[in-house]
Amino acid sequence: MAQITDFFVGANSGEGFRNLFPEMVDIEDTYDLMVLKGGPGVGKNTFMREVARAMEAAGTAVERLWCSGDPDSLDGVVLPEIRCAVVDGTSPHVVEPQYPAAVDRYVDLGRFYDLTAAKADAEAVKTHTHAYKAAYVRAYHSLKAARQVELDAVASVRAGFDRERAERRISGIISRELRRRGGERGKTTRRFLGSITHKGYVWRFDSVDALCPKVYEFIDSWELAGEGLARLHAAAAAGGWDTVVCPSPEDLNRIEHLLIPGLGLAFVTSRPGMDYGKKPYRRIRLDAMTETGGKTRLRFQARMATLLREEAVAALKEAKANHDKLEAVYNPYVDFDGVRELAAIETGRLLSYLG
Repeated sequence: MAQITDFFVGANSGEGFRNLFPEMVDIEDTYDLMVLKGGPGVGKNTFMREVARAMEAAGTAVERLWCSGDPDSLDGVVLPEIRCAVVDGTSPHVVEPQYPAAVDRYVDLGRFYDLTAAKADAEAVKTHTHAYKAAYVRAYHSLKAARQVELDAVASVRAGFDRERAERRISGIISRELRRRGGERGKTTRRFLGSITHKGYVWRFDSVDALCPKVYEFIDSWELAGEGLARLHAAAAAGGWDTVVCPSPEDLNRIEHLLIPGLGLAFVTSRPGMDYGKKPYRRIRLDAMTETGGKTRLRFQARMATLLREEAVAALKEAKANHDKLEAVYNPYVDFDGVRELAAIETGRLLSYLG
């Protein structure tokens, strides 16, 4: 059975849209990257779903990359066994070919618009475009305010964190679990495990379980795990193991989850709103390694951050609704049979690479 995993390469945060699309593939080691171009409703998600479904049926590994604006829609598909991928190369994650035709190439889906008919609805297109972009601005304002409240609380808790105790636990894990493989330094791939979306938080812990049967869970409500996870990542990479690093959307320099598929080993963080929700191999309670004063204030700050994020989710829902209206304007003017036919042609090309 083909191995299917699900991640994100874009995420919403207090700093706006976080973009890992330039790291989606190692372009120096890619055989074929299709960059989809075309506007809303033109069938980019349809095209990628057709590719993913066919390649899964063919028995090759498929990595599906979901959209933080709509976690039911694809932003990309990676086929690691044949070093190929397809990506939505439009705003806010514009992708352009670096080695045109030789490695990466445009696939223009805009050809499937009925231009004459679409121009007749130009005012509706403008109205819905302005509305969904304005909703994103409101969402990011709320997320930024939530993050400022959260950072104040995190700084307060960190002051009482027993780092030496945590470091001893990490050292023990490294000595037990991270045997050296030898050879070159391991390769690091960065992915978001999830994002805040119009559905609230969406986390793909199912991909952790698909890749790593042994899971260490850090109970960490106050961003205390980052230093330990960085040590674990450094030890794994130095030992020759490839890793999947999942940074925080709020701080790309802070690791929230670390996967080492070659060892079947993962380290995940759980906190309110990001709960692993399953029985781990080991559970490490970092929250118990800190002396927290001012608990009433911390509860107030947590509640304020939650309310502000709820406002952000409401704005993201409004953005999604207006984007759906925009796509509904375009959909009658799109030749979806043509999109599927082109997807079938390109899928045939990919299948030929399987040998």
